[in-house]
This record gives sequence, structure tokens and C-alpha cells, in this order.
Amino acid sequence: MWKKGEKPANRESAREQRVEKVPKLRAIGSPDRKRRGEAAEAAFIARASGFDLRVAKPWGESDPYDVLVGSGRTFWRVQVKCASASRLGQYVVRGGGEAYNYTKDDIDFLSAHIVPENVWYIVPIEAFLGHPMLHFSPRGTGKARYEKYREAWCLLACQPKARGWKDIPAVCRCKTLPVRCAVCPNHNALSSK
Repeated sequence: MWKKGEKPANRESAREQRVEKVPKLRAIGSPDRKRRGEAAEAAFIARASGFDLRVAKPWGESDPYDVLVGSGRTFWRVQVKCASASRLGQYVVRGGGEAYNYTKDDIDFLSAHIVPENVWYIVPIEAFLGHPMLHFSPRGTGKARYEKYREAWCLLACQPKARGWKDIPAVCRCKTLPVRCAVCPNHNALSSK
């Protein structure tokens, strides 16, 4: 900076001196786990609403589910998780809270957002009961146990009898959704259009 009463030799010099005063922000882009979870919930709500699914956010954080998704006269209880880092090509999310695994009394679905790939998995509770960790391989590496639930938004639009761990549909569960899950018989037909 220049002393009081002094002026820089030219405007360029003055601009350079002012630029040095701008502080560098180092915290941007590295939110903590809580904020990443909140962002995943917001992304889930936006995506589900975009598919014209009825969505409600419960008040508070006392329940084991994050979002309610309407299906007919009932609501599915959905726990939203996200994974931002992979290890050996796999992304991992917890199948429970800090000290317990989710049960049918807690949630109906676990939704996992694989952030770097921008891929969603909609997994029914029956598919991972008793498993403390769920491993996802969106690029086809490692175990692919949950691959059939990739982008399975249609599961949230169907009745309870139409979903489940071993339930692979013969026909599409929800013809109005613009995205088809990996197991949908219409998946390849829609992708080629």
C-alpha cells in the first residue's frame, strides 16, 4: 500500500495493490458430514419431486427416516445417504445409524446418492436387512449386489406388494417416470430413443 497522500504511479499499480488485500477462502467445497447429508436430502427431494412423486420432510431429526414419499394412501419412509469417495471402485454407505442396523420398523427404503457419479440407488429394506454396510459399484467394479436398484425411482411409485428384494418386474412398475431402473424391461428401449 502507499502512504497517506501518495498516489500510485499508474492505475495498474493501484489495482495490483488492492488485489493483494482480497482474503483467500479455503473452506469452500469441503462441507462436513452433516452438511453433505443435508445436501443429499435436498437433492433427493428435488429429484423425487421432478418425477412427480409426493414428498414430505418430517419435522426434526428424531425419526430414523429423512423423507416421506407418497404412494397411494400411504407414505414410504426413506433414509437418504450419500457417498463422496470410493475405495477400489466401490462406494460405501451405512445400513444403519451409529450403533444399530435399520429394520422394517425404521424405514422402507434407503436411498444412496453416489455424488461423484451423480447416480442414485433406491434400495428396499428387505435387500439389506442385517448388513451394516452397503457397497455400490456404479462403474461395474467389485460386487454388484445392489446394481439392480440403480435409479429405481419406480419402486417409490408402486404399491407395497409390488416391491421387494426378489421382485424383478415383468412389466414396468411406473410407466409415467422418465427414468427406468436397471431391472426395468423398458430400460434399454427408453435409452435408445
